[in-house]
Amino acid sequence: MGEKDELLARSRRLGADPRYTNYAGGNTSAKGTETDPVTGEPVRLLWVKGSGGDLGTLTEAGLAALRLDRLHALAGVYPGADREDEMVALFDYCLHGRGGAAPSIDTAMHGLLDAEHVDHLHPDAGIALAAAADGEALTKECFGDRVCWVPWRRPGFQLGLDIAAVRRAHPQAIGVILGGHGITAWGDTSEECERRSLEIIHTAQEFLDERGRPEPFGPALPQFAPLPVPERLARAAALAPVLRGLASTDGPQVGHFTDADVVLDFLHRAEHPRLAALGTSCPDHFLRTKVRPMVLDLPPAADLDETVARLRELHTAYREEYAAYYHRHAEPGSPPMRGADPAIVLVPGVGMFSFGRDKQTARVAGEFYVNAVNVMRGAEAVSRYQPIGESEKFRIEYWALEEAKLARMPRPKPLAARVALVTGGGSGIGRAIALRLAAEGACVVVADRDTEAAGRVAAEIGTADHAVAVTADVTDEDQIRAAMAAASLAFGGVDLVVNNAGLSLSKPLLDTTLADWDVQHDVMARGSFLVSREAARLMTAQGMGGDIVYIASKNAVFAGPDNVAYSAAKADQAHQVRLLAAELGGHGIRVNGVNPDGVVRGSGIFAGGWGARRAAVYGVPEAELGAFYAQRTLLKREVLPEHVANAVFVLTAGELSHTTGLHVPVDGGVAAAFLR
Repeated sequence: MGEKDELLARSRRLGADPRYTNYAGGNTSAKGTETDPVTGEPVRLLWVKGSGGDLGTLTEAGLAALRLDRLHALAGVYPGADREDEMVALFDYCLHGRGGAAPSIDTAMHGLLDAEHVDHLHPDAGIALAAAADGEALTKECFGDRVCWVPWRRPGFQLGLDIAAVRRAHPQAIGVILGGHGITAWGDTSEECERRSLEIIHTAQEFLDERGRPEPFGPALPQFAPLPVPERLARAAALAPVLRGLASTDGPQVGHFTDADVVLDFLHRAEHPRLAALGTSCPDHFLRTKVRPMVLDLPPAADLDETVARLRELHTAYREEYAAYYHRHAEPGSPPMRGADPAIVLVPGVGMFSFGRDKQTARVAGEFYVNAVNVMRGAEAVSRYQPIGESEKFRIEYWALEEAKLARMPRPKPLAARVALVTGGGSGIGRAIALRLAAEGACVVVADRDTEAAGRVAAEIGTADHAVAVTADVTDEDQIRAAMAAASLAFGGVDLVVNNAGLSLSKPLLDTTLADWDVQHDVMARGSFLVSREAARLMTAQGMGGDIVYIASKNAVFAGPDNVAYSAAKADQAHQVRLLAAELGGHGIRVNGVNPDGVVRGSGIFAGGWGARRAAVYGVPEAELGAFYAQRTLLKREVLPEHVANAVFVLTAGELSHTTGLHVPVDGGVAAAFLR
């Protein structure tokens, strides 16, 4: 196995364990020799994880390859710590070949260190020592002279020089604890480097376990005891859309919720307000979690309205404090303030809500705060938690290099940061809509009374960061409320609801039973009403506006034969669009409809017997029903599920922001169904 292969394998092992490093945190490297294709001479290279990559999923494309001779030569033109940011641009002149990842700020740490393999990680146990008030003395006590202490310095070229100097001065050392930051280890082989990284991590953890005092977060406070699980989740579901709306004041965010034991125990303890106010320590942490979280100071048993009112007060105060923090430290050349809303909200007895531009970012922010809690516990167990100062945090958060990294991110998709719930999403038109909305960036809740079908579509979309499945019979109030609660717990709320669930019974008037009439209206008229009512309740709590789309039918306006129950229910849905558009517009909620012609291919309704009955009505073979429908249209084109999904996307993607109460025909042109 070559150096690159060993590096990738080691990186994935280290990145797979959250005890060793965080998602997209840390970096690893290896040095080796290749033949220069221009000169034919051997050339020494550094392969190092590039900017923005993740160790656990690292591939060769995520590595930057640099010439070591040129990298070492940079020391001769280094202008000093006050101008070290200029060195990052010079890394590009050290690259070997084309492709690969952009070199990260930590490239100097790896390239200047006289070791074949280097790991830089952010393990909780290591950062606990790094963020302790007497971290240097604790490092000496824990490791002796086997691991050295490097005082806090912002990542960059000077830190690389500092670590290289420590390595030369202490040849017996296997690595360093970086004050306020993490650990770096090295070795002559990949195996030795990894073994030394794990030795530092495990030794630090054993030291904390053996030396630490009990209850480092102080005694438990009875008023902040965790609620029983059902009550806890119900309270979380009620608060999630409110918090998401507050966290989206400066830009739409997706939410994540966790009630992990480590979070609940932290919030149960007397010291949590003091520690939370100190903020997180490691640069990787506070870049994800912001300088500090917002913490509710009411017990979980408080009245819900009182709690919501207090959260709004705390949010206003948080924004004012964040703006003051920015203005205290901003300089003329600082990037503009990116947003004053919290990324982490802590609710004692309930759990933690985290927010980000997408579900993964929100989830990872929460994971980083869990790491921060672990760091606080370790530091408080053996000393006193003392993160780097506020001014240094600002320098990292509003670093020009961090701003450049953000500028390199791809442009968001049209439905990014939006949460969609699609009823009847397990098949046919609903499945096509769910897939299209997800492809355009939305997080999707696939709701269907067929649990397995909903699960298949959610899995087809992707991971739980992209879609979740819920069981929902739209005729059941409790199931609809549960689906909305599930959406709130999964993604923070709902922005876009598609009333698609339906069925059809094709019978003439005299053969239509009361049961036929009731089931058609229960599913489509009553079901759409229930879904829209609960969606509107949630959307108004968010205060972010929203979209409700009804998949009605050309039959809402076209009088077809032997179809009274179905067509009347569709007409009911069509008028709900108008009524709700008028009522909900003041909340920024737009309500529109789509009127398809018969969708034969891929339709669950047609496959369930409706197609055979409609074919019999029109006297054509069932296999030719789609073509029959197409031939009676002006465009002579068959309507497919994807065409309906296209209309839903157009209505909700933002270009029709001033349109509500509209029905969009997707019928190939049925003149008798023209809207008048």
